[in-house]
Amino acid sequence: MPETTQQEAGRGLWFGVAAYGIWGLFPLFWPLLEPGAADDILANRMVWSLVAVVLLLLVQRHWGWIRPLLGQPRRLAMLGGAAVVISVNWGVYIWAVNAGHVVETSLGYFINPLVTIAFGVLVLKERLRRAQWVAVGIGALAVAVLTVGYGRLPWIALTLALSFATYGLLKKTVGLSGLESLAAESAFMFPFALGYLVYLQVSGRGTFGHTVAGSFGWGHSGLLVLSGVITAIPLLCFGAAAVRVPLTVLGLLQYLAPMFQFLIGVTVFHESMPPARWAGFALVWAALAVLTWDALRRVRADRTDRAAAQARTAAAASAAVAPADAVPSGTTPTTGPARATTG
Repeated sequence: MPETTQQEAGRGLWFGVAAYGIWGLFPLFWPLLEPGAADDILANRMVWSLVAVVLLLLVQRHWGWIRPLLGQPRRLAMLGGAAVVISVNWGVYIWAVNAGHVVETSLGYFINPLVTIAFGVLVLKERLRRAQWVAVGIGALAVAVLTVGYGRLPWIALTLALSFATYGLLKKTVGLSGLESLAAESAFMFPFALGYLVYLQVSGRGTFGHTVAGSFGWGHSGLLVLSGVITAIPLLCFGAAAVRVPLTVLGLLQYLAPMFQFLIGVTVFHESMPPARWAGFALVWAALAVLTWDALRRVRADRTDRAAAQARTAAAASAAVAPADAVPSGTTPTTGPARATTG
């Protein structure tokens, strides 16, 4: 591999680590915004995300995608749906983190690949390989074990996984980059979020711009503004990684975020992990290990097939243009295709 290509791949790897690392560290940020309630934090995040992404687009002078998009009502409708779904995801995540359910939020993103595969079968009518069926089966068993462990259905994890899988399906159909998608989705939700912030301020429940002695001050408002910035930055890093490293690498890096969240929940917030929960998480990790093994095996097989096909093509092309005097002595010259088949 040329040195410049290696350097770009190295940069891409670090961009990917930065993106998933920031997402994985989010549970440390949202508690800083208390005593703001989850709805207050969510509305601020939506508003300031649009501000941040517009500033980024201004710097990049990247506006050409907007006009064609406005002339495609179907894509706009899907973006509106994606905006609603990701808002649900964000709201549940923020509430769960601040309510002391960090470990369960990590579970949601651990099982997200399994839910995405299930969507592929149910919605896109895809056919699964045997290993994928095994992984989905192990994942279903894990949910059953965790239901026993929690004493209830792990609805936080399932809501996060289902909403994010739905969001991914809509984004795949729309076909916008991460930054463009965030800009469009934030624009959809901005009027509602801004209106809700006004309502919170009028009703006395809003915290932006307010100071309460001994509770929070102007730094709190600064952190609310920062929520938009930290929403946009990992998307930029992810976009930079996606164009530099293979999808298989990104697929492996995606497990960094829930792993960081899990470790934070256990070591920082000291959330309870009784044996049944450990058993459920172990099953989830086993399912992901099967998926990863199958994906890597598939990549190696595809790479081998491509190399073999290229070798056959090169051999056929070489034989087709070989000069007549290249025919070994004692043989009768034949046409190019016949010689290719006898070699």
